Amino acid sequence: MKKNKIFSLKTLALASLICATSIFSTGCGSSGQGSSKVLNVYNVGDYIDESLITQFEEETGIKVQYSTYDTNEMMYQKVKSGSTKYDLVFPSDYMVQKMSREGMLKKINFNNVPNYKYVDKEFKNTKYDPTNEYSVPYMWGTLGIVYNKKMVDKAPTSWDDLWNPKYKRNLLMFDSVRDTMGVALKRLGYSMNTTDPKEISRAEKLLEKQKPIVLAYVNDDGKDRMIGEEAAMGIFYSGDVPLMKGENENLEYVIPKEGTNVWTDAICIPNTADNEDWAEAFINFLCDPEVNAKNAEYIGYSTPISQGKNKLPEEMRNDKTLYPDPSILKKCEPFLDLEDKIKLYDKSWIKLKSF
Repeated sequence: MKKNKIFSLKTLALASLICATSIFSTGCGSSGQGSSKVLNVYNVGDYIDESLITQFEEETGIKVQYSTYDTNEMMYQKVKSGSTKYDLVFPSDYMVQKMSREGMLKKINFNNVPNYKYVDKEFKNTKYDPTNEYSVPYMWGTLGIVYNKKMVDKAPTSWDDLWNPKYKRNLLMFDSVRDTMGVALKRLGYSMNTTDPKEISRAEKLLEKQKPIVLAYVNDDGKDRMIGEEAAMGIFYSGDVPLMKGENENLEYVIPKEGTNVWTDAICIPNTADNEDWAEAFINFLCDPEVNAKNAEYIGYSTPISQGKNKLPEEMRNDKTLYPDPSILKKCEPFLDLEDKIKLYDKSWIKLKSF
């Protein structure tokens, strides 16, 4: 899951003005209050314009019970345990593939989602949902390098730049096995989804070589550290960049020439859902181009609905960080569910972190 929060002073000030709890009933007094119809939505924090939930409640009389999580893996474990029943979740591509393979998702009745027609064709028949049965694309983006223009001699163009000893203790990498191992694999010219033990081992060795110059392996805190100019460069998701640049005008983003990960977050109905008709109504609502544009503008990520994109402010529509040229995207690849082979990555990651 790609969306994370930036805990800058500006954001914290804004957060103090809105309802900000990890588990909450949205709408803050919306018309859905008191309704017998309750839709349980489980999404990453700050990954929806909450005013749209209020709008949905007013239009349908369905109350949205909204809970949040931090990572795909946390969501997966919670849904797998069955301790709480959710009607909608928002997994990333590889997690859609994993959950559908394990029978954890219901097939969506697209007769109830007519606005699915607005989803661009390049986001359909994907590797993670080739028959378009279990998911509807929500937002997408890329993984790249954010750098501080004042702190580097020249703009990075390659993953090689993350191994430049000149920036010793001045680099941030993700505390994430797939992302950081993926960067090393891409630098070596391998697929980010390789299951070849030799290629994975070479990536591990490359990261061991890099580790002495890495300042820290980060999660959410990485964005604030870049904004605060604690590091010269690091790896980040494209959707976080507009907010980061809004906090520090010296930051810039580049997709390395070797290519990178292009990811999609999707909307799915767990097989434990009690209210799939209402879940499909909510999916349909989010696919409406007007609603989609408002949501994408709030979140700051890239939308898979062109009719929604066309309604965004010009500076967002033309932002190459959010919408790279097709020639660049041709070099990118999504993460796939590696099934049991993920253990090879986990083994290398544990060795790297203990090195």
